[in-house]
Amino acid sequence: MPTLLITGCNRGIGLQLATQLKERGDHVIGVCRESSDELDELAIPVIRGIDVADARGIEKLVSELGDTPIDVLVNNAGMLKGDSFGALNYDDMLLQFRVNALGPLRVTEALRDNLHEGSKVVIVTSRVGSIADNSSGGHWGYRTSKTAVNMIGTNLMHELRPRGIAVALLHPGLVATEMTGGHGIATSASAAGLIERIDNLSMENSGSFWHAEGYALPW
Repeated sequence: MPTLLITGCNRGIGLQLATQLKERGDHVIGVCRESSDELDELAIPVIRGIDVADARGIEKLVSELGDTPIDVLVNNAGMLKGDSFGALNYDDMLLQFRVNALGPLRVTEALRDNLHEGSKVVIVTSRVGSIADNSSGGHWGYRTSKTAVNMIGTNLMHELRPRGIAVALLHPGLVATEMTGGHGIATSASAAGLIERIDNLSMENSGSFWHAEGYALPW
């Protein structure tokens, strides 16, 4: 039974990932700032009070997790704040960078000793971070934070390859969550696609940028 740790699992895609993985018999550990009724009903181990952008939160995560081996680390926690050119809020942009880009790096570095040969590191990113795929502009803070985390994921691929640890950068699709105002596909469909990509992750395709539906995305 593999052990998967998922950040940002109290709602949306993270909650669906936890739900589907538990249903198939995996051991799931949830990580979040605050739990939810839906997460509590899953009856999985949950480490609460963890802000991935805060060093103190990461210290708490490391302390509570101890030496528990992690087979799959899913960096799912993220945030989106709307913005527009001419009225940019640079504090909001920095916050998105801290959560969306530095958050996965903080978590992965902090839990590096819990990973082992054969482990997998997953970053839930977005195709809006693709420079080649940007055809509309906008979403300055979110786009740039996701572009940054794509580079971070590529660096992690190189860093972790000698230890036999594979890394994936996964776009979940446009998903109907609070973040998107309810627009997009169901979280259950997105999570199912992400799980398939995680299962297919190997050292041979480590470092790739994939859509949940299974096709490669441009950088």
